[in-house]
Amino acid sequence: MVGNDHVVWRKSGACNDNACVEVAVRDHDVLVRHPGDPGLVLTFTHEEWAVFLAGVKADEFTAQPR
Repeated sequence: MVGNDHVVWRKSGACNDNACVEVAVRDHDVLVRHPGDPGLVLTFTHEEWAVFLAGVKADEFTAQPR
């Protein structure tokens, strides 16, 4: 498990329930967790996080109809 006792977790201001993920930024990585299971933390490098955010901004994750 990632030591995350001293990080500040944030979630979108548009989130109005516990369905949103929380994000914390540390010196060398970015942490992501779901508030329903705060013990499970995903860790990304800043470079990986930047690529993910670029994909979100480019609308690469829009659900396609089946």
